[in-house]
Formats: sequence, structure tokens, C-alpha cells
Amino acid sequence: MTRPRLVGLSANVQRPSKTRTLVDAVLHEACAQATFDGRIFDFVDAGTGLGAAWTRDQLPLPARRVLDAIEQADGLVVGSPVYKGAYTGLFKHLFDLVDPNALAGKPVAIVATGGGARHALVVEHAFRPLFGFFGALQIPTAVYASDADFSDGVLVEAGVRARAAEAGAQLAALLLHRAAATTGPAELAAAE
Repeated sequence: MTRPRLVGLSANVQRPSKTRTLVDAVLHEACAQATFDGRIFDFVDAGTGLGAAWTRDQLPLPARRVLDAIEQADGLVVGSPVYKGAYTGLFKHLFDLVDPNALAGKPVAIVATGGGARHALVVEHAFRPLFGFFGALQIPTAVYASDADFSDGVLVEAGVRARAAEAGAQLAALLLHRAAATTGPAELAAAE
């Protein structure tokens, strides 16, 4: 049995990034719970051609690799910085190019970062409807962090760190449950 593929996607366009740090925290916790094939991508990895592509077939190879990884993943950790009460336009643009059936039934953990607390509900009011459209299995715990929750790029706020750990554990449990349902418990135990 192949290990479940867990892909992290951070909609940051520069490195280092608070959003990347938060996506990585959830991904790291999920991978600590079980053996997953974990990868993380930034929009930096997709390159500037992502924004210039109006259709899937116009995507340059780096952006196509990110899109393919999202569609082929068994589970996702997705995150975006918040601008004016929503995820970035480039984040939405990428998901506009995702095949509408590609995320059906796939576990998804949602994270977001913003300048302050007033953006905290973005995970509920912007992200959840988007992934609901795709029929993705969104885990219950979404994670939002503001600038004050970081120090020198490190996530330091204990409550946010606990939520990230909880989200990672929920994502891992759901991925393991789905893997066991499709491969059988004996094969899953052998893979761990």
C-alpha cells in the first residue's frame, strides 16, 4: 500500500511567511500522528505564470505541478493570508482551475493568517463555502493566527499552537480512517 499523500498549500508570495509557518505546523502534526507522504508548496513554487494563466492548459510547468499535487493528494492543508476579509485573489484563481470533482471526499484542514483578530471568521465565511463547493471533507478545527501570534516568524501563541496540533490530529485521523476503509486494516498496519 502506498502512503497517503498529504499536501500543504500556502498562498504566500514571499518567504519566509507566517502563513507557511501555520500550514507547516498543521502538516507537521498530521505527519507526527502517522506515516504520510507529506509535501508543502508555496505560491512562490508556482511562479508568476499562475496569475497569467486564464485556463489550465495555459499554466506553466511549475504552476501545473502545484495544481497536479493538489488534485492527486489524499488530503490537504490549505492556507492563505487574509486581504480585506477573504483569501487572496490568487488563491481563488488557483482553485478556479482545480477540477470540480478532484477534491470530493478529500480531507481538508483550513488555516489563515491576518493582521488582527477582525479577520478570524474568514475561515468560516470564505474558506468553508469554497471547499463545500468541492465536496471536500473539512475537518472541524480551522486555525487562524494574527501577527501578534508570531515572534520573528515563529508561532508562539499557545492557544493557536494547540489549535494547529488539534487540526493536524483530526486530519491524520480522518486520513487514516479513509485509508483503512479503502485498503483494509491489515495493509494499513503494515504500512505504518
